[in-house]
Amino acid sequence: MYDFSASAADKPTLYADLLSAADALTASEPDPIANMANLSALLWQFLPDLNWAGFYRMVEDELVLGPFQGKPACIRIPVGRGVCGAAAATRETQLVEDVHAFPGHIACDAASASEIVVPVLHDGRLIGVIDLDSPLPARFDSDDAKGLEALAARIAARIS
Repeated sequence: MYDFSASAADKPTLYADLLSAADALTASEPDPIANMANLSALLWQFLPDLNWAGFYRMVEDELVLGPFQGKPACIRIPVGRGVCGAAAATRETQLVEDVHAFPGHIACDAASASEIVVPVLHDGRLIGVIDLDSPLPARFDSDDAKGLEALAARIAARIS
């Protein structure tokens, strides 16, 4: 049984703690789906003001829903479509302060106001994306991007 608590006063410390917890959860587990499930629960627990936290997996030529926390979500997303598809197409983090202003945004939950999507790459191959949504506008910033990019780099081999 793991007991992780998020109590950091600043985001860099919060993400350092999140990275340590992610290591503890995934270091010895070879199953990628189990690791994504635990990581989505960890993100949900550690990060405030979320209404969705999870993974989309790259399957053939599209993103397919993976483990997550939150309301039911879109199952398949074409590369290049919406925030997740843009992250997959560009292989760059998408930090969106207002999802309603994002061209082609896919609204799985009408309560979402902002979103961050981080591509997960392993050996140069896109294996999926980490997707976080918030009901608060401009919830995510560069500290979130840096922390989630570090997480994606650390866990890539464990979810591929």
